Amino acid sequence: MKIKWAFFAVLAVSFFLVRNSTLRAVNTTDIDRIKAKGVLNDQDYRIIDEFLAEAVQELVRTRDLATIAKRRTVIISRKGTQGQYAQRYSEAAYQYIQAGFQEAITLPEERKTNVIVNLLILIDGLEDPRLNDLAVMWLKDQNMVIQYWAVSCLTNPTILTQLTENVGSNPGPARAIAERLKEVVEHSSAEILSRMTRFVTSVNIPQSEELLLLIADERIKRYADWTVKFELYDIGILKLLESKIPLPSSDFGGLPTTTTPRKPDVARRFAQLYSDAVQRYVKGSNAGVLNETQIGHLISVLIEVEEKCLSELLGQPQQGIKRAIERESLTAVLEEHDRLFGNETTPGQLPTKLGFDYGTTADGAKRTSPVPLPDPPQ
Repeated sequence: MKIKWAFFAVLAVSFFLVRNSTLRAVNTTDIDRIKAKGVLNDQDYRIIDEFLAEAVQELVRTRDLATIAKRRTVIISRKGTQGQYAQRYSEAAYQYIQAGFQEAITLPEERKTNVIVNLLILIDGLEDPRLNDLAVMWLKDQNMVIQYWAVSCLTNPTILTQLTENVGSNPGPARAIAERLKEVVEHSSAEILSRMTRFVTSVNIPQSEELLLLIADERIKRYADWTVKFELYDIGILKLLESKIPLPSSDFGGLPTTTTPRKPDVARRFAQLYSDAVQRYVKGSNAGVLNETQIGHLISVLIEVEEKCLSELLGQPQQGIKRAIERESLTAVLEEHDRLFGNETTPGQLPTKLGFDYGTTADGAKRTSPVPLPDPPQ
């Protein structure tokens, strides 16, 4: 929770440093009147266009943070459900938000960032799938705050609900978003990757699983080079991976069965990522390179995933790692790790039961244990 609030505190500070606004508030009398109408005419359409043109322009040019929030609320609260009104409102919002982005590009860097972020927050609040294309434009931006809000727009719970409802008859939009998210995994922060997992959780298409594997690979890579941040987010990733692993069926004499083509891929990522968390905890503690917060987060990952995921996958309660941590025995933690996941000579319980391996070594032999985590840099 502290991580979350710290991150949003940074966002808030980054929005607007200059608190000065001389713009008048947009008039809402006409838009409120026609929002309640059953049938709209051309004059009503003009009112919608004029309202959004003025309201978005005010949002772009306002600098005071409190005023910006109020003006976003004015725009968001005027969207409606009546067919004609909702469609015209959506079309006008697209047109004038797009124009706002075009104006932002011409501004000095700090003002540019602030305006883009606030327009993305507006899109997030409007929860309109027609505006997805505007958010996609900023997915590859190098500014992590801009990228965060672009991803947030595309993984908004309401947007995901709509995608899920339509995925059977029209999977194209969901596939397109998944492909776009896959393109930016490598350059996304931990907060952004965590946001992407909302898509994987909600939208059941093959591309979602591909996205999850890429996210897991990126986290594994960051553990390996000791640049991983916010280990606590790996609880969600590991739980998602575990949920995608079909368990062996007793109908086959206890032998592993592959009910999905990606079962070994998913299981391998689960085991490697969890192993990396164990190894980071042990090696980082021994080397004294982890602070108390990092150690606490790793302990939370190890215990939570052992209880919720390993117990489910192995069919019986697992508490060996928890007990070893409570005894403050790093040696016992590693012994339990090897029992579960394997070592250089003996396969572990999990790969034996689920029927996966850890790839091959340089000489082509199958690995019987997770890839070792390098020692922390000096």
